[in-house]
Amino acid sequence: MQIEPQFGFTYDAVLEISNAAINNGFSTLWFSDHFMLDKDATDKILLDPWLLMTALARDNRQIRLGSLVFCNSYRPPGLHAKMAATLDLLSDGRLEFGIGAGWKEIEYNAYGYEFPDAHTRINQLAEALQIIRGIWVNDKFSFEGEHYTVDDIVSFPKPLQSPHPTIWIGTMYGRKRMLEVTAKYGDGINVAWAYTAEQCSKMFSRMDEFAKKYDRDPNEIKRSVGFWTRCFESVDEMESAIIEGAEKRKVSIDDYRKRITSAMWGTCEMLVEKLQAYEKLGVSHAILMLPSESEKSQIEMIGNSVIKKI
Repeated sequence: MQIEPQFGFTYDAVLEISNAAINNGFSTLWFSDHFMLDKDATDKILLDPWLLMTALARDNRQIRLGSLVFCNSYRPPGLHAKMAATLDLLSDGRLEFGIGAGWKEIEYNAYGYEFPDAHTRINQLAEALQIIRGIWVNDKFSFEGEHYTVDDIVSFPKPLQSPHPTIWIGTMYGRKRMLEVTAKYGDGINVAWAYTAEQCSKMFSRMDEFAKKYDRDPNEIKRSVGFWTRCFESVDEMESAIIEGAEKRKVSIDDYRKRITSAMWGTCEMLVEKLQAYEKLGVSHAILMLPSESEKSQIEMIGNSVIKKI
């Protein structure tokens, strides 16, 4: 499941959620990488995801730790490689390393980071991926690019996982350039947060074509999908939530129903059927974003009536 520290989570709450997750069949807790929710979020506790994951690695010895996703712009590639290798070691090889090109301009501006155009940010990511992998698998590594240069960089320890943690590349839009970068440099793709199985199938097919272009076996690239998720005891309960959601957002019920088409909304039986459709596409990781402050009850319901049936 996904945790968004920007929504305001204490460490004790995260630890409680992680224990519930591992006890109900979830394998991995994924974290976003943000500094602030919005310009007025002075009431939100926002714990740094790197430090949060490091503490959790010691207090829950089973849960895997994933980043969905670390922002390439916020740390130089060498530092990302060093921090990830350290966390992989401290967690006994439980890190899933997700990284993306960055998007949240308000954070860049507030914290003093340059916010180049999307094309530049993706090209920066492409260079960073080469550096991070190079650092992890070589005793010394050099790279000279348009955006980053490293010269005989030495970084030990290496990650515990061999040859290194899975490099997941996250994309919210699945556009051509990101699919190409993923096919060329990634170990896996993450698509979030609003894609139907049919839309994912088309996206994966485009990525597979790029993989062939670079002489890679498309089956080597793992697939994960993130979902806004809400599990209901009954269809009537779901319908009430749809009406409530439409009224809250001041849209028609039909429009709101269309909005949740790509979400993992439904009864337990509906969720099983939906997840199986993605599984047929080769999706190995379904990452669930659960309603805030209802995580434990949702985890238990999904664990008991969904995960056991997949």
